Amino acid sequence: MEAEERGICEAIASSMMTMSQLAVPIVVVVIGEGGSGGAIALAVGDWVAMLEHAIYSVIPPEGCAAILSTFGRTASRAAEAAEALQLTAEATFELGVIDEVVEEPLGGAHRDLEAMAQRIKSSILRSLEGLSHLTPAELIDRRYRKFRRMGQVSEPQATE
Repeated sequence: MEAEERGICEAIASSMMTMSQLAVPIVVVVIGEGGSGGAIALAVGDWVAMLEHAIYSVIPPEGCAAILSTFGRTASRAAEAAEALQLTAEATFELGVIDEVVEEPLGGAHRDLEAMAQRIKSSILRSLEGLSHLTPAELIDRRYRKFRRMGQVSEPQATE
């Protein structure tokens, strides 16, 4: 409620509008917990990568469980909400929300900072190489189409 009163929706919308019109590639790397309204704004990126054990969601599981009647409007069902939100790197990749899952060193990113930094650098360089040939108009059009596809789900066709 306080964030809404302070204009968080306008700030997110303004960020998204500005980002969607940038004439340069936008590369995003979610390294920990990409959540809430900021996650929506990050989704405008031309290339969104995510560390293997990071999470990315428009609402934290506790908030989701507390709001939705499906979970009894109680934060104690956050684990169920987390599963339904499909906020893992693997799930968001399968949904087409992100473009790459960056593998973490054994034990997690914090166990080998040098290796993790190198993997992130490689991901960023690969993504920029793939985006660098696009004109500003192509970047903006591609970005728009990518964002509009998010959330579309196709039902499997019944076989007779």
